[in-house]
Amino acid sequence: MRERELPDEPLPPSRSQQRREALEIFKLAETLANLSDAELGRVPLDDELRDEVLRTRAVTSHIARKRQTQYLAKQLRKLGDEALDPIRRALDRDRVQAHHDAAELHRVETWRDRLIAEGDTALDDLIAQHPTADRQHLRQLARNARGERERNKPLHAYRELFRALRELLADAP
Repeated sequence: MRERELPDEPLPPSRSQQRREALEIFKLAETLANLSDAELGRVPLDDELRDEVLRTRAVTSHIARKRQTQYLAKQLRKLGDEALDPIRRALDRDRVQAHHDAAELHRVETWRDRLIAEGDTALDDLIAQHPTADRQHLRQLARNARGERERNKPLHAYRELFRALRELLADAP
């Protein structure tokens, strides 16, 4: 074992730390390879790295894909932490946005289900929160959706109610 020449000289990273860092970069490479075209377009990558991600995506064999992902991770490691920070921030921003979108859809679904199940009681609550809402239109859509469900008909009004609520809740502050 090599002794430190100066007492203030920092220790090099342990092998365990090096493994953790390598695994983190590998997971980043996997995440990049699994993004859709639209998501990948929002990530700040140079052309060479973007091409490497696309090559990794093109590989379908499991073992070959892992090997190609390891190569992509190697290319990412060469960039260094300063160059990887914007990529990580973009992926985190997308993750937060996806979580927000899912929460918003859940909120719309909850209102739709309440309007169908509770009728005017739920509609009164919705109108109290959103006074600009078209009461008659929402009541009619909820009534039609309830009827469709009871008669096992196609769910046209059910979907239309969802669209109307999504628009109403998106416009709200």
